[in-house]
Amino acid sequence: MNIKHFSLFALLTLMACYTPIKPSKPKLVVGIVVDQMRMDYLTRFENHFGNGGFKRFYNQGFVAKNHHFDYAQTKTGPGHASISTGTPPAVHGIIANDWFDKISGEEQYCVGDDSYQSIGTLTNNGEKAPTQLLVSTFSDENRLATQSRGKAIGVSFKDRGAILSIGHAANGAYWFSGKNDGKFVSSSFYINTLPQWAADFNTSKQIDTYLTTWDTYYPIETYVESGPDNTPYETTFKGKETPTFPYDLAELAPENNGYDILEETPFGNSLITDFTLAALEAEALGTDNDADVLMVSYSSTDYVGHAFGINAKEVQDTYVRLDLDLARLFAALDKQVGKGNYTVFLTSDHGVAHVPKYLMDNKIPAGYFKEKDFVKELKTHTSAYFDTGGLIRDISNNEIFLNHDKITTERLDINKIKSYITSFTMSFEGVAMAYDTTELLKMNENNAIIERLQRGFHPKRSGDIVFVLQPGFIETRKKGTTHGSAYIYDTHVPLMLYGQGVRKGTTFERTNITDIAPTICAILGISNPTGTIGNPIKEALK
Repeated sequence: MNIKHFSLFALLTLMACYTPIKPSKPKLVVGIVVDQMRMDYLTRFENHFGNGGFKRFYNQGFVAKNHHFDYAQTKTGPGHASISTGTPPAVHGIIANDWFDKISGEEQYCVGDDSYQSIGTLTNNGEKAPTQLLVSTFSDENRLATQSRGKAIGVSFKDRGAILSIGHAANGAYWFSGKNDGKFVSSSFYINTLPQWAADFNTSKQIDTYLTTWDTYYPIETYVESGPDNTPYETTFKGKETPTFPYDLAELAPENNGYDILEETPFGNSLITDFTLAALEAEALGTDNDADVLMVSYSSTDYVGHAFGINAKEVQDTYVRLDLDLARLFAALDKQVGKGNYTVFLTSDHGVAHVPKYLMDNKIPAGYFKEKDFVKELKTHTSAYFDTGGLIRDISNNEIFLNHDKITTERLDINKIKSYITSFTMSFEGVAMAYDTTELLKMNENNAIIERLQRGFHPKRSGDIVFVLQPGFIETRKKGTTHGSAYIYDTHVPLMLYGQGVRKGTTFERTNITDIAPTICAILGISNPTGTIGNPIKEALK
């Protein structure tokens, strides 16, 4: 045999022995959205975290430390929608939790749709659907890619959290119906009846075990990363004089909307974890070769944050306990799906501002925007200046909607009206800037705030004029705090990934919320959602 023949023989032998290596994909993708989680909570509370929850991402996964929302409406509905679709409100259409519908003249809830029936409850809490979401989610794309064999389940305390994170083609989306109901429910958009496992969970009344005493998990004196237990910046439950530990939830529940009281405690997150584990097992997620998607939204962090503020011991204890719940979830995934067979990401739908009064007391610029006074004065002055009323249809979400029919009928100059309203708005205390949205879309000033406003503007749903409050300002409230601005305290949130397809490491390069969906699609090897503008985070990928 000559050299030529030998080489050919060797090549054929090697080819016969060669087995192509099929690219490995996760059997399950788990998306965790921690409502109202600021990035700095990870470092502030780190000493109280174990190795099984948040630190698993740090120790074994990838952490994007400069991760932001790239639009202005930092609220729950838009946040969940942008995470799952890879695109901002300007494209997916969820411009707020609620917005003024310019066609009907009524308020539109982001997942409200009474053409569908409640499943699992006699209340109207299940009359919900993703019909206002104008694009697909990465979960929808996975359903298409697997010929619907890959399952998709969404779980949250909030209906909008469950629905907007999982999308249109899901096998089920489940959320909590509180007050006297105390159960997880769904909509006829997804299912005709609750699956047996969900019905069994509801009838088990496991929820009652959480109507207990809420005290700090670790001794309260060790929570040095937060302020005093009793401050004037915090709200408290009805029937309790001070916002201080401990809280007897069984005693307080009747005056605080029954089971709804669990929303403002870490036990709401524990209940979500319990239900999620029931879904994981009963739906056999991650146990075959078609990738499944499980979206879990922890909402109690948001309720607690609103009520008590960033610096409260209640917030710190909520995150300490959430860390334990994440450890429970990871343990269940390891057991059922197996390490290396699943991928998890954790992020948030928005951040949150400090309580302005707290900042003011510490000599930091902040304040309150008196929205009711602004609305009254704006309408009064506009009517007087143009000698006619009814020129403004609605003011909501820092947007002003004009009455175009009236302006046209009375042959008024709409540009003069916009100019007057913009100038008046700018002069009001607490307002930093105001723009005619027609002019806003033409701006190209390389200004981050303007860019975020543009990405949040949807032509068919947004207003004629948009305004931005000064940094540190929120709408007037007696105590507690809120979110919803284009500033960094509302835009900077965690993004952490772990598992199949994820490289261990960190980055301080800026990443955007719209990059999450294309990153997950790259790991799954599927098409991006229909409206995606983000890009895969290549540093995070193996």
